[in-house]
Amino acid sequence: SLYDYGVSDDGVFYYVMELLDGVDLEALVEHFGPVPAARSIHILRQTCDSLTEAHARGLTHRDIKPKNIFLARLGANFDFVKVLDFGLVKVRDSDGHTRLTRDGITTGTPAFMAPEMVMGPEEVDARADIYALGCVAYWLVSGKLVFESSNSMGMALEHVRGEVIPPSERTEIDVPEDLERVILDCLEKKPARRPQ
Repeated sequence: SLYDYGVSDDGVFYYVMELLDGVDLEALVEHFGPVPAARSIHILRQTCDSLTEAHARGLTHRDIKPKNIFLARLGANFDFVKVLDFGLVKVRDSDGHTRLTRDGITTGTPAFMAPEMVMGPEEVDARADIYALGCVAYWLVSGKLVFESSNSMGMALEHVRGEVIPPSERTEIDVPEDLERVILDCLEKKPARRPQ
């Protein structure tokens, strides 16, 4: 939440935001390893709720990744999800027109970038966030990226043409078959084949 903003007496722009107490998903997995299925599902459902709200308002995040999903405390509740950094959002207005917060640049993070984002940003819609969330889910349950590469371009191209190894084959924790199916469905190359 943004509480206040303005310009200081010496001309510096400032804003005051809520202080988040918790950890992002990147740090969580790096520090503690793969996350058990029940906790992963709890986290992913909340993230889906947040994205559903954004998508209903015509917003496509375009940079869903573990670093942008934060586990905070809300009262006595732990693992309260906050989706952060809408700086690359694509906005669709009520007339169906779109605009980008940052235009003319490749957006997103290669390890979590939907194939259509690699091929051309004009085709990107909310289904790109679903793909990226599939990449996040894969990271949560396996502790590994969907595709590994020594450089960003190679990783981006793997999202376009690479075959996904099921996460259960890359982790020592149990990944229930139905959860794995949902993750793999989110990672479909063609947006129309992903959960809608």
